[in-house]
Amino acid sequence: MNILIVNCSPVRNGATAGIVSLAREYVGEGNIVKTVCIDDYEIKLCKGCRKCHQTAKCFQEDDVEKLMAEYDWADKIIAVSPSYWADVPGQFKVFIDRCTPWCNTHEPHAKIAGGKKGYAIALRTGPNMKECERIISTIEHFHGHLEIISCGKLGLCGVECKENLEGKMEEIKEFCDFVLNS
Repeated sequence: MNILIVNCSPVRNGATAGIVSLAREYVGEGNIVKTVCIDDYEIKLCKGCRKCHQTAKCFQEDDVEKLMAEYDWADKIIAVSPSYWADVPGQFKVFIDRCTPWCNTHEPHAKIAGGKKGYAIALRTGPNMKECERIISTIEHFHGHLEIISCGKLGLCGVECKENLEGKMEEIKEFCDFVLNS
């Protein structure tokens, strides 16, 4: 099985990256796993021109198609996002906006292979799970427009840095076991 784990944070070595690393370890046996960080891609802002509604392609040249090729490759996608003011980081939101050519709300639209399963992990510093739910909702909404079936979610509160993951490792492992078995 091909599993893509997306670090939705621009930080390559923080708590989000720590979760990505743990998830890679936990789902790796017997699978092909790729990890990507949103900051490794040059993604230009959406201009809102809607030309892609007629052409199923954005006129801008950047790395969106390269990242979408990773989504196309994967059977399962795990998006791991921290909270930036109660939602996904701006860099990931810009990517979502630029995926309008693949959005199933207009024809023609570009497509990735069907039958994909999506999972979301949200983390935040504070104790309020509602904020994690909002992040997960954004990811699930995005997956829905790509026709990726949302199959599972995990919210982690009280995570500000990698050191805070020690008390969350069993929860992350259980979620990854769920990903493997669903």
